Amino acid sequence: QVRLVESGGGSVQAGGSLKLSCAGSGRTFTSMGWFRQAPGKGRELVGGIGWSGSYYADSLKDRFTISGDTANNTVYLQMDNMKPEDSAEYYCAASVYRPRLYTEGDVEHWGQGTQVIVSS
Repeated sequence: QVRLVESGGGSVQAGGSLKLSCAGSGRTFTSMGWFRQAPGKGRELVGGIGWSGSYYADSLKDRFTISGDTANNTVYLQMDNMKPEDSAEYYCAASVYRPRLYTEGDVEHWGQGTQVIVSS
């Protein structure tokens, strides 16, 4: 059984930092990453790790850092200088054959989600 388990969500004030962690089990993944979904909006890619290293949504790469190791089925998301618009449910995502993730359609396995709230 494949599982992705996230941890590290919570509440933070604007300008603060949070680190999310995801640990996978049950399969070896070729790519892992993070998506987020704010209320009333679609699920969007934050970034991830794959065959070519780390990648990010262009709008987030200056504040967010992805790390981890697909060989160990782990991916982390360090979020700095957070803004209220970063408030969302954050989901760990993984593929067992894709070199990287681009959209929801690339994801075969999802975590349960962890909530992040940034207050102004």
